[in-house]
Amino acid sequence: MPGVRIVTDSSCDLSQQEAAELGVAVVPLTIRFGNEEFVDIEELSVADFYRRMAESSDLPETAAPAPGRFEEAFRRLAGEGADTVVCINLSSDLSATIESARNGARAVADTVEVRVIDSRTLTAGLGTIVLEAAKAARDGASADDIEALAAGLITRTRVFATLDTLDNLKKGGRIGAAQHLVGSMLSFKPVINVSEGKVEEAGRARTRKKSLLWLRDKLFEEPTVEHLAVCDGEAPDVDEFLDLIAERYPRDQIRTGRIGAVIGAHGGPRLVGICYLTATT
Repeated sequence: MPGVRIVTDSSCDLSQQEAAELGVAVVPLTIRFGNEEFVDIEELSVADFYRRMAESSDLPETAAPAPGRFEEAFRRLAGEGADTVVCINLSSDLSATIESARNGARAVADTVEVRVIDSRTLTAGLGTIVLEAAKAARDGASADDIEALAAGLITRTRVFATLDTLDNLKKGGRIGAAQHLVGSMLSFKPVINVSEGKVEEAGRARTRKKSLLWLRDKLFEEPTVEHLAVCDGEAPDVDEFLDLIAERYPRDQIRTGRIGAVIGAHGGPRLVGICYLTATT
């Protein structure tokens, strides 16, 4: 397949079918429970991850892919005829994954041009950017055009989520500017904003139901949004949330999916998130 090809990492939470249909190469991170380590997707399914998290006394941890995994993906795509590879990754403020991608790109510099892009986002936010870039590549867009497209999408991407626990974020060191929320968890359900590439407090709600209403109200503040996605970490009330927004955004207009192991390891169980693009002006 000649032209431009797209690479990302497994924090994008794309389904295998979505990635395969557009020829997207997904480089997996690794997940660790105590002394046991698993390659995301390849050795640990989403269902198995949540089962292990529920049963294990160890909170899961993640590690960025080795640069060799990216190098392998870049060389494979070059061997398939790719002129240029555009690699779009998880926010650099949340993971060393993009550094691995850059090292992998340097290793293949004499074989294929690789452009590494910091998405400044995660999960379905990253997934949306990757899907749009891959569609453009499929339609024959140049690497310059795809890079410009991704840059525009990044500035418009918004990610908000309500968490059931801050334990995972705290242990994983990704809690960032929301650190002060830890002491209030007994009184509030936190809502976080990851729209600027790092975890920040967005709001607090007295109950879980009110945190879902907060997400709905935040979404409804926008006159209109594009590419809305609702994702969850096996949250039992995700259908309740979808009902809350159905008057504006019916289910058949929303991309839904499970939060995978990479983001689930830090967001914890029962997370509900919204990812969308603000409308163009």
